[in-house]
Amino acid sequence: MNDLPLISVIIPTYGREEILKDSIIDVLNQDYGNFEVLVVDQSPHHQPEVQAYLEETTAAGKIKWFRLEWASLPGARNYGVRRSVGEIILFIDDDVKLTPEFLAAHAKNYQQHPEVGAVAGRVFDRGKLSDSGGDLQIEYLPPQAMDPGIAWYHIDLVHTIKPQQVLTARGCNMSFRREIFTKYGLKFDERFRGSAVREESDFCLRLRQTGYKIWYDPEAYLIHLGEETGGCHDISMRSLKYQLTFYHNHFLMALKNLNPIQALRLYARLFDCHVLGRPPCNKSGSPIKVATRAIFYTLGFVKALGTIIQSIWNDGQIYTRLDQSLIKNN
Repeated sequence: MNDLPLISVIIPTYGREEILKDSIIDVLNQDYGNFEVLVVDQSPHHQPEVQAYLEETTAAGKIKWFRLEWASLPGARNYGVRRSVGEIILFIDDDVKLTPEFLAAHAKNYQQHPEVGAVAGRVFDRGKLSDSGGDLQIEYLPPQAMDPGIAWYHIDLVHTIKPQQVLTARGCNMSFRREIFTKYGLKFDERFRGSAVREESDFCLRLRQTGYKIWYDPEAYLIHLGEETGGCHDISMRSLKYQLTFYHNHFLMALKNLNPIQALRLYARLFDCHVLGRPPCNKSGSPIKVATRAIFYTLGFVKALGTIIQSIWNDGQIYTRLDQSLIKNN
């Protein structure tokens, strides 16, 4: 056990009940002998039986359970990192199923490959597997999957079966060396709101600037149940506001990390797929819906540009600053 690196498993959660409990049970049943579990809980309340389970498991020292009064996925990730002690920091969602070998599959990559700074695990996503019929297998991703301008439409961490270097990970199954956060000072950007789409992509693009590789290991897999309710994000960002933050987050990632040519390619692809509705998005081609999506696309760009301008005097890490203020006052 002493030879195994300590893994901090961080589970951000919001509004999940039995499936959260099942996800925690799967972590606690790991064959790996050296890990801690941190549940960063932003749920206002729980069902009595789930509340009792969390209290009992915490009292037994099996998990560390943190209750927060705000909801932000990147904020929850940063909060968990600050309270973790592991050499490897691993994030999973609160609606997953794991095999007992899951943690060991992540850990072996860091033990065997010093150049690896992050591991992207395979995600058996029920929705995407249903769309493909479950028979699709990809050995190696195309070269476009390493081009940050268009990679987001070519990266497939669901059907890919061979280990390889990748551009990014999926937030429900990703791990990092601790020094990514300590030595290099990286944090998840808390300005990614709504569903926080692209927050992990933004983080991974910045991670690659350290010289570390992001390695995809299909043996480090989990099943993502993709529950329709709950999840860890700012629940005020729904419906029309959700659409606005969706585009804002894509443009924010591009403005922060891409050169002008890469950014223009992303903007064009985003418009073609998400506004015009062409494959693989396959959205309605109704003129009214296209026009509506185009409005949100434009507003999202303007809002992201404003976010970048504002970063001159405000980096947007509001939850990190709030936490640090509370720690200081205590």
